[in-house]
Amino acid sequence: MSIRRLPETLVNRIAAGEVVERPASAVKELVENAIDAGATRIDVSVRDGGQTAITVTDDGSGMTPDEMVLAVERHATSKIPDDDLTTIATLGFRGEALPSIGAVSRMTITSRTKGGDGAWTLSLEGGRIKQPEPAALSLGTRIEVRDLFYATPARLKFLKTARTEQSRIVEVMQRLAMAHPEIGFTLNDGNRDVMKLLPETGDLFGARLERLGAIMGRDFRENAFPIDAEREGYRLTGYAGVPTLNRGNAQMQFLFVNGRPVRDKLLLGAVRGAYREFLASDRHPLLALFLEIPPRHVDVNVHPAKTEVRFRDAAKVRGMIVGALRHGLAEAGHRASTTVAESALGAFRPGGLPMGRGSSAGYAYRPNPGYAPAPSHAPSHGLTERANDFYRPFDNLDTQPSARMEAVPDDIDQAPPTDHPLGVARAQVHQTYIVAQTADGIVVVDQHAAHERLTQEKIKKAMAGKGVQRQLLLIPEVVEMDENDCERVLARAEELAEMGLAIEPFGTGAVAVREVPAILGETNVQGLIRDLADDLAELDGAIALEKRIDDVCATMACHGSIRAGRRLTADEMNALLREMEATPHSGQCSHGRPTYVELKLADIEKLFGRR
Repeated sequence: MSIRRLPETLVNRIAAGEVVERPASAVKELVENAIDAGATRIDVSVRDGGQTAITVTDDGSGMTPDEMVLAVERHATSKIPDDDLTTIATLGFRGEALPSIGAVSRMTITSRTKGGDGAWTLSLEGGRIKQPEPAALSLGTRIEVRDLFYATPARLKFLKTARTEQSRIVEVMQRLAMAHPEIGFTLNDGNRDVMKLLPETGDLFGARLERLGAIMGRDFRENAFPIDAEREGYRLTGYAGVPTLNRGNAQMQFLFVNGRPVRDKLLLGAVRGAYREFLASDRHPLLALFLEIPPRHVDVNVHPAKTEVRFRDAAKVRGMIVGALRHGLAEAGHRASTTVAESALGAFRPGGLPMGRGSSAGYAYRPNPGYAPAPSHAPSHGLTERANDFYRPFDNLDTQPSARMEAVPDDIDQAPPTDHPLGVARAQVHQTYIVAQTADGIVVVDQHAAHERLTQEKIKKAMAGKGVQRQLLLIPEVVEMDENDCERVLARAEELAEMGLAIEPFGTGAVAVREVPAILGETNVQGLIRDLADDLAELDGAIALEKRIDDVCATMACHGSIRAGRRLTADEMNALLREMEATPHSGQCSHGRPTYVELKLADIEKLFGRR
């Protein structure tokens, strides 16, 4: 078969397969063009998940008739003025979006420039371009895409349901809206506004938090802390949620590079590393991070859809993200998510409790403002003797209790100081939970979980200040293992020695352990070496040992903490509360579970129908 040139229409359809994967891809390209055109409002309308029709209208700079003709030609763009691909500062730059979309659909472009005499329209059908004609439009650009993929029927077979495709479009719009809070966005499905976001005003952090709250929810807005770090021309801003606000997947983690939404394994790995000490491995934090770096230091031309990037100095980027998040977590102090209190209140509500015998399946608690207890002489017409007993007053209310009661603190009626966020201890319940009174509510503390976090933070601080100290074993511990495991561990002997673990060969299939990190305390040396050998089979030796020390550090803190079941004095309880207020990360344990629950007085009053 001889070599030949492909027809232009077929070339455009092949290009469309790379750029326009589904309706959401077309929406992404068109909205990015509107953002680059300086629009302050972008309205998107779709039908049948974008398959039947997509309309994108903006109030940007617009195009002249000659510019519209050029815009639908391949590799024609206004976004690389000096032909330098290393300094790309816009979202779209390839010059393939419009011709690619036009090659597989029926597309109409209507545009009017600022100060222009009138609007013009240009139509494409399956890649065939018609001449521009006069049209009506006040300002900006409106692009209508109908019958997407009609020219490539095979692609239609791979599209999902209309609802699924629309959800993908919503995700694309949300990501772009997060990066540009100064722009208003609307998305309509032909029947209703699926998304409506007004332009946010104010400073960058205030506007961004409001936009993130509108998309990620009120819980994120109330439980997020700001991120702002700068290093050698790189700047990282955004918001991250406290560890107790987490999800079972990473779908609520949004990352942006120079305003471009990306899904990058390096960035996601950095986030996991920053939260590793505060969340279980199957839980994920909520956050939105915005990285601004010089265009020459990032390659955005890696993927046709421009969702992947490559950094010149990946280590710097990762270190900056980890450092900024850990600093923000430390600044958050003892904060715990307000969703913890909401969950607790849900458990307290009668409607959320398990139903007992005789309960109606449809029972739900509804406070009645006009409710009053029935008097003891309520009529008994038709009631059983047992029902009458229900209305009878309790006996012996004035007698002395049989159990000994603890003395009530002298300052029980005094309001807690406002500079104590966790309040003043009032009681200990079941010798496990501390109940404290705050200025506007109560706090319930798990004494063991709280002290475990405090102890762990002390151990980590000691390690950072003095390094890993060694502890000489009086009798060397001999560990027998598979020969391959022995060789794997002995190959890392020098690195392990730097971390406080001194090992040496002890015949065939065995190693002798003479020194261990002092921080491990009375650890199971046999288990440690065997687990380390397993880790070294998959991970780098230094990383594996560091992770092991962190894990054992948490275990030590657990064994050295106040145990559940221990009675505490008022001074001990208050000392624990004050230390929690002064210690970073004290709002959650190592697995992201809360160490305390705060209930506001207003919420408690609602439980009893007082509000």
